[in-house]
Amino acid sequence: MSLRRWSAAAVAAGAGWVGLRSYLARRREIDLDGRVVVITGGSRGLGLELARAFADEGARLALIARDPDGLERATAELAGRGADVRAWSCDLKDPELVRETVAQIARVFGRIDVLVHDAGVIAAGPLPHMTESDFEDAMAIHFFAPLRLTLEALPLLPRPGGRIVTIASIGGLVAVPHLVPYCASKFAEVGLSDGLRAELAREGIRVTTVCPGLMRTGSHLNAWFKGRHRPEFTLFTLIDSSPLTSIDAARAARRIVAACRRGEPFLVLSPQARLLWLAAALAPNATAEAMALAARFLPPPDGAEGDERRRGRDSTTALAPSVLTWMADRAAVRNNEIPRPHVNGR
Repeated sequence: MSLRRWSAAAVAAGAGWVGLRSYLARRREIDLDGRVVVITGGSRGLGLELARAFADEGARLALIARDPDGLERATAELAGRGADVRAWSCDLKDPELVRETVAQIARVFGRIDVLVHDAGVIAAGPLPHMTESDFEDAMAIHFFAPLRLTLEALPLLPRPGGRIVTIASIGGLVAVPHLVPYCASKFAEVGLSDGLRAELAREGIRVTTVCPGLMRTGSHLNAWFKGRHRPEFTLFTLIDSSPLTSIDAARAARRIVAACRRGEPFLVLSPQARLLWLAAALAPNATAEAMALAARFLPPPDGAEGDERRRGRDSTTALAPSVLTWMADRAAVRNNEIPRPHVNGR
């Protein structure tokens, strides 16, 4: 066959593949209007942005989070936007509470169409300050909580048409220094989500694994830090705030909702995250060396005080918050990440 015929055949095959993918995507797509969407971690951060984006599609919302006060504020805002929204305060590490919460959602809404696993915890700091409990806490929230909730909700998901969305992280594809418990648990979460996708596809339930890079959600104020708390928080916040290294959370939420609607299997969000993922896949040894080199420039371990976990909001410096972090700080206000001041000592 001549080169011209080979080229024509390749173009035809490529066009056919694109057409087939487009056809299958249209067949999988669902209308979110009126669907019942359960979102864990829905009271603040990306979870709240996802709730807004699903509400814009006409979805009915069931928010799950630990903080009753944060849930109250999130619910009031969403209801003010015209959303049909209910909220449940639940510690996802408690199996009995998870079981009761799913049963209550079923009684109120009658079904669950979309299950979004967004609840998360992050502890940044050098490995010498990380204890077994840090790893257990990360695994409890990022692995066992999604597993437990999925198993409870599965009987309620429609077949076909059910959706499960797992918000993992680029840290679940490429491990980065000073986030070892977080990355280890996110790797487990990616494996769980990918495995569920393969098993549930024959039932018509589509599972989307989302691996975002840094997003400007405002969560830096509620993240945990160990080691040299102030330098760790300052560096984390500066990187999290820069448009060169992070993406807008509202934009990310809209993209995630679109992937859910279409039943996309996998989504890596942000050019920076895709570049890191590609580098690790194509040049794993070079990427490993680069991560080892980066670790040398991060704050070194501290004394016994560094074993203490502190919130970001308790580790502020002259640089964070400052004009350099205004984008992340603005996101914190928008996304309910700033605690309400206590009144009368409460």
